[in-house]
Amino acid sequence: MSGTSLDGVDAVLARFPPNSSPQILSHQHTPLLPKLIQRLRGINGQSALAEALSLDAELAHHYAHAVNRLLADHSCPAESVDAIGLHGQTVWHAPDADPPVTCQLGDPSRLAQATGITVVADFRQRDLAMGGQGAPLAPLFHGALFSRSGPRAVLNLGGIANLTLMDAGGAILGGHDCGPANTLMDAWAQRHLNQPHDAAGAWAASAAPDPGLLEKLLADPYFQRPPPKSTGPERFNLNWLESHRVHILDRGSVQATLAELTVESVAGSLEAAPVAVDDLVLCGGGTANRHLVKRLEERLEPLPVITSDALGYPAGSIEALGFAWLADAALEGRKLSLENITGARRPARLGGIYPA
Repeated sequence: MSGTSLDGVDAVLARFPPNSSPQILSHQHTPLLPKLIQRLRGINGQSALAEALSLDAELAHHYAHAVNRLLADHSCPAESVDAIGLHGQTVWHAPDADPPVTCQLGDPSRLAQATGITVVADFRQRDLAMGGQGAPLAPLFHGALFSRSGPRAVLNLGGIANLTLMDAGGAILGGHDCGPANTLMDAWAQRHLNQPHDAAGAWAASAAPDPGLLEKLLADPYFQRPPPKSTGPERFNLNWLESHRVHILDRGSVQATLAELTVESVAGSLEAAPVAVDDLVLCGGGTANRHLVKRLEERLEPLPVITSDALGYPAGSIEALGFAWLADAALEGRKLSLENITGARRPARLGGIYPA
């Protein structure tokens, strides 16, 4: 898995015993090279086809490196692995276009060839074909991993924040993208700090948010739109932010306001939920932003907010583990129901299988 934050590749080696919880055998993070990150950030709906195809092939080699490194460190031979679940790198997601489209790079055929392992990929395409948003898919796995005897919410803090809602029996009531999580904060820090991100949220914590700017940002129609819905940097990017005249504001205050945008969009989604949850489980790279986590805890009090680490699953491993779970489902031929999440018309088998 590599997400919209573009910080690197998360690889998880997992086992799925029948009638038992998933087991993480190993988890690694492999950074992407700065030059590759720059090229990926340059991809958009008008980019040259040749560049997209070149990146498709190059990413496959990076994924193969991550897989081979993971297996070597765990002394696990490729022959013992059933499949690789590959999300790929999303470079364009337009579920509301006509026709709806989404694009994830990382050629699964090359990955299968480079590793000698069957690859399951292209999970989002089938959902779009079924009338769904194509995202988020993580709620399916959240329901399998984090269900409990009481209503619960799970929040993945990646580039985008996506929320899963479960009832007391563990059934998924809904799941959707709340809005930006790290993508805008990272982009603003890259521009003004020349750093990949605001480490631990220290810059945001050092300033006060701007109430007027926050009100304008939250007025975007996306936040008022009911689920199912999904979004990405195609909508929430620096051009969108700068359209709100942020150049006249203190840069630290803008960063603090972006953190509050994440907090308020999550709070709004929980307040509009069909059930009051007993707790909120956080996962994803955004859990390393201590300021963001603290503000979520303060804003949602008295709702208990915990990280997936407290439940035995490292926060940075959940999305990669989720796509391993989706690959397992594809190999078994299971049809997955996304009606309450993406709006797909009926259950479907997700993912294309690329034999080794």
